Amino acid sequence: MPTRVLIVEDEPEFMRRFSNAVLNDPSLSLVAAVSTGQAGMAMLDLQTPDVLLVDLGLPDINGVDVIDHAARHHPACDVLVVTMFADDDHVVTSIEAGASGYLLKDASAERIAASIHELRSGGAPISPSIARRVLERFRSRAVPATDAGSPPQPEPSLLTPREAELLRMVAKGFTFETIGTLLDISPHTVVAHVKKIYRKLSVHSRSEAVYEASQLGLL
Repeated sequence: MPTRVLIVEDEPEFMRRFSNAVLNDPSLSLVAAVSTGQAGMAMLDLQTPDVLLVDLGLPDINGVDVIDHAARHHPACDVLVVTMFADDDHVVTSIEAGASGYLLKDASAERIAASIHELRSGGAPISPSIARRVLERFRSRAVPATDAGSPPQPEPSLLTPREAELLRMVAKGFTFETIGTLLDISPHTVVAHVKKIYRKLSVHSRSEAVYEASQLGLL
């Protein structure tokens, strides 16, 4: 069965490019291409595509609202953001709302089609410049603020800096595939790190690891 794609994009030039990317790939099927967020949510409820390709700067509502609607009502639908916005707030807000991929609009039609396939294979396609910004954001959060009046620092962490960085991403809800993309390591390596974290914290699941790390002040 072809992968069914719904496009929500208000700019005609980009709508044509994204539509052609889908139509020119025989393993993809275009459900619809609409220009407003409200129309996008209506089509989601009517057709339930496999992939939602959505811009953030829509004329009626924020594209994040469309992502949130898809995540809550159609969790099996993968969401790919293709937008002009490259700032941290838009990226993080989109991912937290449920997006699994984030591309900038300079992506070629071939890259768009390949990213749709990557999503359906469990991947998390992200433009390289975006991946670097997200990674830098997490790393900056790992640097403790210095303050003369701050309380004494706790004992050295049970986790290495890389393990702590990875666990923060797990706590944010990132998949192992996305973490691997952001850290430039394989999903297999991510799983190996996670298992080591579990052993150090004496836990057996993500939720237990996040809870225990929070109790120990590691997050």
